[in-house]
Amino acid sequence: MANDHYFSATPESPARPRQIRVTLAGRTLDLTTAAGVFSPDGIDRGTSVLLRTVPAPAPTGDLLDVGCGWGPLAITMALQSPDAHVWGVDVNERVLDLARTNAATAGAGNVTVGLPADIPPDATFRTIWSNPPIRVGKDELHDILRTWIPRLAVGGDAWLVVSKDLGGDSLQRWLQQTLAEGFTVTRATTDKGFRVIRVHRTA
Repeated sequence: MANDHYFSATPESPARPRQIRVTLAGRTLDLTTAAGVFSPDGIDRGTSVLLRTVPAPAPTGDLLDVGCGWGPLAITMALQSPDAHVWGVDVNERVLDLARTNAATAGAGNVTVGLPADIPPDATFRTIWSNPPIRVGKDELHDILRTWIPRLAVGGDAWLVVSKDLGGDSLQRWLQQTLAEGFTVTRATTDKGFRVIRVHRTA
């Protein structure tokens, strides 16, 4: 439908599930995607840049994928850090079902996905990865980041990948201006037109 977006809570379009073959954390996996979700045909360019350029997530503790979609970032973190607990958060019920299925297929039993309200309110995160949903609009995007980035644990890092053409530089400036003392915001790398932004919590 015309108003059916990957950030819709309940997509109205037929799901039309499909199988795709991807490589995550060095493993080749046959996972499931569907219509009405972000990047149903495979790993998108931004996510690929993030996976290729960021360091491994923290080995233990709580980790978070903001806007988890059908699960490539959450599953990668879980496979790389089997002793950690990975949370995947999204608003699209279809992708949450897909992410659960795909985590099970990948053998990533340390992944829990859910709506924002399902994440324990007192949880803090040693690593956050996100290819944030830029197309939801600036105000909603800022609300999402204001919700999750301050929940970094001290010493933790958030890694965000944003297209330069879709406002990567302005988002970095906004993060610098918005976050309280105790956070540092830097551009970690530029790759194929994408900015990878690092937010480090120092205190």
